[in-house]
Amino acid sequence: MAAGKSTAAACDGWVVFEDEAGQSMMPPRARTWGRSGRTPVVRVRGRGSGRVSMAGMTCYKQGERARMFYATREYNGRKDQPMGFGWRDFRDLLIRARIQLGGPIVLVWDNVRIHLTAPLRDFIAANADWLTVFQLPSYAPDLNPQEGIWSLVKRDIGNLAAADLSQITIAVKRRLKQIQCRPDLVDGCLAGTGLVMDG
Repeated sequence: MAAGKSTAAACDGWVVFEDEAGQSMMPPRARTWGRSGRTPVVRVRGRGSGRVSMAGMTCYKQGERARMFYATREYNGRKDQPMGFGWRDFRDLLIRARIQLGGPIVLVWDNVRIHLTAPLRDFIAANADWLTVFQLPSYAPDLNPQEGIWSLVKRDIGNLAAADLSQITIAVKRRLKQIQCRPDLVDGCLAGTGLVMDG
């Protein structure tokens, strides 16, 4: 990670952490209040399959407020729908982040298969003037502050008994928009990793 920070400092850029997550119709486990000795139960009314996929980027630069960008996609199980994000989705999210941030990006992400596809590698190589990529080690979610964002999102929707997938999508987007307006939460996710932006 030190290499990523020094590269960002050298190019006056942003350190951007990317990660993906998903949420199905089954609510995640969450804490809540209840009477002593009685376990609260959330009954799920909706039936059916499907998944809401999320891709997010937490962005940090010394002297700037923390930022966060995201994209969501619904998968209802239809044959014509992609199950998750494709390389073009990551490309578009990176371009959007670069336009919004207004500077070079040092991207830190894991080595899942989609990140290593030839079209995405070609895009990274063709944009080396503003985009530098570092791979996180395998099985190191504790080093990625975007994991903290997903934890905040899933904690908030833990008690949601959604009737259909669109309700989950609405709840996820609402929570992500709230987090976007709270740079202190995005900073807190970085602090949770033990990493610091010290120039």
